[in-house]
Amino acid sequence: MADLSFDTEALGFIRLFEERTGARVKDCFESEGKLVYLVDPGEIPKAVGPGGVLVDRLKGLMKKEIQVVEYSPDPPQLVLNIFYLYHPVGVRLEPKGRGQHATVSVDPAWKARAIGTSGKNLKIARSILLRHTDIVSVSVA
Repeated sequence: MADLSFDTEALGFIRLFEERTGARVKDCFESEGKLVYLVDPGEIPKAVGPGGVLVDRLKGLMKKEIQVVEYSPDPPQLVLNIFYLYHPVGVRLEPKGRGQHATVSVDPAWKARAIGTSGKNLKIARSILLRHTDIVSVSVA
């Protein structure tokens, strides 16, 4: 788990997001060309707005792709939250080195999207998990 510290740019992104949505941000960083926000548990409806309208407005304002994930202190639940859009059905954790490896199960129809082009979504997921858990790698089954 990384010790979280934010540069001036990230603090600005957090402030803007919180002002526009009213949701509390736990973490914010850039990964794979996306601005990734982790919001406090229960804050997703506030953060994205009806039909995703708030995130769409922020994307236009910031000229960046945005991904919003609901934080959970429970590592398997956090993995499920990261892959929420891809209808995950379960997570299996196995020891790996000094940490754990997470295998998230999704419907086969969603597997390619869950992985993303060139593994983009897996890289984003790994970035989140390294910052908040002892999960060091992730795969989709």
